[in-house]
Amino acid sequence: MRNLEYLAIAMELRERVVGCFKALSTGDAIGKQTETLSRADVHRWYPGGVTGFHGQPGEVIPRYAGKRYEWRIGETTDDTEQTLAVTRALLREGRVSHRAIGRELLRCKKSLHAGVSLWTFAQIGDPSRIASDGDGCGAAMRTAPVGVMYPSSKLDELVRGAYECAIPTHGGQMAVCAAAAVAGAVSAALEGRSVDEVLTITLRASKKAESLRPSGAAPTITQSIAKIYADLAGRRRLVVDELARQYFPNKPLNIVPLAISLALVTQSAQETALFAANIGGDADSVASIGGAIAGALYPETVNKEWFELVNVVNEDELLDLAPSLAALRRRE
Repeated sequence: MRNLEYLAIAMELRERVVGCFKALSTGDAIGKQTETLSRADVHRWYPGGVTGFHGQPGEVIPRYAGKRYEWRIGETTDDTEQTLAVTRALLREGRVSHRAIGRELLRCKKSLHAGVSLWTFAQIGDPSRIASDGDGCGAAMRTAPVGVMYPSSKLDELVRGAYECAIPTHGGQMAVCAAAAVAGAVSAALEGRSVDEVLTITLRASKKAESLRPSGAAPTITQSIAKIYADLAGRRRLVVDELARQYFPNKPLNIVPLAISLALVTQSAQETALFAANIGGDADSVASIGGAIAGALYPETVNKEWFELVNVVNEDELLDLAPSLAALRRRE
């Protein structure tokens, strides 16, 4: 009987991890359609709002035609690429090591240009490098695999893992705490916890990470998550224009807190992706981070048609790596 119970738990975990990865990659591709756009420009490009993928799979997204990189409809970005890089490092090492992650990150090519943290890391070319600064969301967008590896009961190990995942490119307190928050949220979601429990573990992980990179800056990521979640959870309904006006995701204090809050309030990977895409700003990161959390907590809310399109366009290792990572999860 005990073996059957363990098998059922393992199967549920695998389903949730696959849901997490599917929602992350799907949100990434949905959000890429409006990344960097203002709310007004989102409306100009998509007058009826973003309702899914607009155009034929694999064709260039119209707003990227003739640009430095012609992103295609259904194509995932560096959010998914780096998440898979971290996953490969964890599977190879059986633990979270910034050097192993650094080696995999040096193979990443998407969104590799001057002005982003990965560009600096690539120019240095040292996989063991530890960043002393950097507060963007680049660490948080790739840290879901750490949440898969460690149960929330092992919070110290989870937070340290998020730190190791962040420091090749991001060393600022906001970035480290955001990475820990996402890892904590994913871990708790995979356990099927209630929304309140997921939020509590998210905040505990973020707070614990503050001591790894002390800073006197205020507000902290922990405070921002608590504030934005409380606001969104207290609303009768979420309105895109209001969210864009109050929490436009173009700065660290908004991006990850908004992603986490959307996931927990909408309780839907699909709705999280659509809100992010219609708001604009760092839409792909909000949709992929929020999608990962919602997909882990509610795998049935991943839009199957969207994911099938993403899977065909990208032809990556996602469906192979997700179950393998699930099998690596530490016992409670």
